[in-house]
Parts: sequence; C-alpha cells; structure tokens
Amino acid sequence: MPGYWILSTVTEEPVPQTALRDGVAALLRVGLWGIDADERHRDALAAGDLVLVYLGAPAREFVGRAELASAVHPWTSSEASVYPGDAPSGVSLAQVEQWDRPASMSVVLSNLGPSPDAKADFDAGVVEISAHEYETVIAVTAGRAA
Repeated sequence: MPGYWILSTVTEEPVPQTALRDGVAALLRVGLWGIDADERHRDALAAGDLVLVYLGAPAREFVGRAELASAVHPWTSSEASVYPGDAPSGVSLAQVEQWDRPASMSVVLSNLGPSPDAKADFDAGVVEISAHEYETVIAVTAGRAA
C-alpha cells in the first residue's frame, strides 16, 4: 500500500505567484522534486508513493500529482544537470500530471468536512495525508466533488 503525501512549496520570503507556478512547472517537467536535508518525512518517502503538488500561500491550490519513482537520494549527474533548483537531493517523479484547472484548498477543505488536522498552510515541504484526503483532491480536480 503506497503512502500519500503533499509536496508543498514552502518559502520564507514572499514569491510572486507567477514565479512560484513557473518554478513548480519546471520541476514537474523534469520529473524531479528537491527534498531538504532537514525535512521531517524525508526518510519515509518511497518509490510507489502517491503525491499531490501544492502551491502554498497566497495561491493555496493543488496543481498536479505524481507517483514517486524513487526514495530521496542525492542527484545523479544526469539529474543534477537538469534539476532547476539548488537542492542536492530529492525524489524522482513518474506519471506526472500538471493540471490545467488547479484544485483550490478551500474547496478541498469544504469537501473533507470538519477535521482538526486539515489546514491550508504548511510549514514543511512534505506533508503526510490519508488516502481519503488524496482521493478528495482527485475528486475535486475531476469535478466530482461539490
């Protein structure tokens, strides 16, 4: 059974939405996502896990999904040559989907119902979620949710 995760953009300084979107799009195009050395769930990520890609504030929307093709590892020389960031390690992505219609976190939260754990802003780049939460985001993007 795969794990379910959110790969979230976390910035300490405000970044224009267009720059954030463009940066995430570049990561998805090359199928690589950098994972910081101090990331709490770094060692839990495994090939076959399913991930949602999330733009944090101010956008607060899911923009895609993928399957992890690897656990966290130092970039190979070929990965490092195409990775558009400065992280020295991360995960490889497979079956990457970048959505034309993002899923707003406010719509996702309203479909999840009351939950003490559900929130729109994260202080970590990798957030563990349940299969139900994952499927709710997928339903929202497919227009199957209210």
